[in-house]
Amino acid sequence: MQTLRRKDILGLEEMSAEEITLILETARSMREIMQRKIKKVPTLRGRSVLNLFYEPSTRTKASFELAQKYMSSDAVSVAGTSSSLVKGETLKDTVRNVEVMGVECVIMRHPVSGSAHYLARNVEASVINAGDGMHEHPTQGLLDMFTIWENKGRLEELKVVIVGDIRHSRVARSNLWGLQKMGAEVAVAGPPTLMPPDLDVFGVKHFTSIEEAVADADVVMALRLQKERQESGFFPSMREYAETYGLNARRLEHTKEDLLIMHPGPINRGIELSSDLADGPRSVIMDQVAAGVAVRMALLYLLLGGTKE
Repeated sequence: MQTLRRKDILGLEEMSAEEITLILETARSMREIMQRKIKKVPTLRGRSVLNLFYEPSTRTKASFELAQKYMSSDAVSVAGTSSSLVKGETLKDTVRNVEVMGVECVIMRHPVSGSAHYLARNVEASVINAGDGMHEHPTQGLLDMFTIWENKGRLEELKVVIVGDIRHSRVARSNLWGLQKMGAEVAVAGPPTLMPPDLDVFGVKHFTSIEEAVADADVVMALRLQKERQESGFFPSMREYAETYGLNARRLEHTKEDLLIMHPGPINRGIELSSDLADGPRSVIMDQVAAGVAVRMALLYLLLGGTKE
C-alpha cells in the first residue's frame, strides 16, 4: 500500500511532482469505484473525519462528503456559523475539542490565508486544505490536473491558459504551482489590475489579449469573477469585463479543435464564460466535478492509510 510521506495536504507549492503523480494515479482507481452500481467500499471503515467549513461551499463540500460515504468513513460536518467560533472560541480549541473525540482528519475551508497551516501545526490529525483565503485550494488544483490528464493523456508540454482574476484566486495559485511542476506551460490572461503583484514568482507570461493568449493553447480555464471586485474598483463593470475578457465562441474561433474548456465553478454565465462554450463539446466542466470526488477519495485513502478491498 502506498501512502503520502506527509501528514497534511496544505498546498501544491510544497508538493513534489512524484506526490502529485501518486495522487492522480490513485484517483484513477477511485474513479472505478464511482462507476460501480453500488458505490461503497469498506476501505476507511472506522476512520473518522471532520468537515469544517467556515465559508459557503457546494461542490467542494458535497464531493468530500460523497468521498467519505463511498469509502465508509465516519464523518461529521460542521458549518462555521453553527460552531462555537461565533461564541468566541478559537479555531485551535474547536478542533482540539473534536480531536479528543477521535477525529483523525480535518477538512477545512477558511477565509483567512494560512489558517490550514496554523491548524496543521497545532493538531495531530491530518489536515486537508479545502481553500484558505487567497492562498491555495490544492484539491481543486489536483482535480483540474486529473481532468486534463484524463482527457489529454498527459500534462507535460501542454499549454494551459488561466483567464480572469488571478490576483484573488486560490484556485489559480494551486494550478500555477501544480501544473508547472508536472511539466505544463502555463500563462495567465486578464486585466493588469487583477494580476498579483508577485506574478514573477510563478514564472508565467501575462497576456492582456485573450485572442493572443489562447492562440495555441491546449487548455483554457476561466475563473469566476467576484462581483465585489467591481465594487472595489479592480475593473469598471461586469459588462466591460465580459466584452474584453469573457470567453465566447467568437473569441475562441481560431483555437485548436481539441481545446479543453474548464471552469472551477460556479459560473457567471455570459460574464467569464458564455453558455454555448460551457455546455459545448469542448467543455470538460462536468468532468471536473466528477474528478473532484475521485481525487478527494484518493487523498483520504493516502492520508488515512486505508487498505484496498
